[in-house]
Amino acid sequence: QVQLVESGGGLVQAGGSLRLSCVVSGSTFSPPKMAWYRQPPGKQRELVARIGPGRSTNYADDVMGRFTISRDILKDTMYLQMSSLKPEDTAVYFCYAQENPFSDYWGQGTQVTVSS
Repeated sequence: QVQLVESGGGLVQAGGSLRLSCVVSGSTFSPPKMAWYRQPPGKQRELVARIGPGRSTNYADDVMGRFTISRDILKDTMYLQMSSLKPEDTAVYFCYAQENPFSDYWGQGTQVTVSS
């Protein structure tokens, strides 16, 4: 059973930085597609950034240039480096992994709170 465990969330002032980590365990191979989603208070879950085969990346418009997604295959870990944080970045951040179109997984989420 694949498990995703996020860490690195916390409270930070506007303009600050945080790095989230997502460790993958229980998979026989590194999932080819991974992503970070977030769910702001009272809103729906939304895509933040994704990384695919060959380390191709995509970002939501409102985090472009501030957030960087990456992964270390050897450590089975995905990262989200967040800089120039804004209060509107406050959300629960979730790690997502897709082994194939029929098997995908979610982490439990980590809270990020940005104070103004």
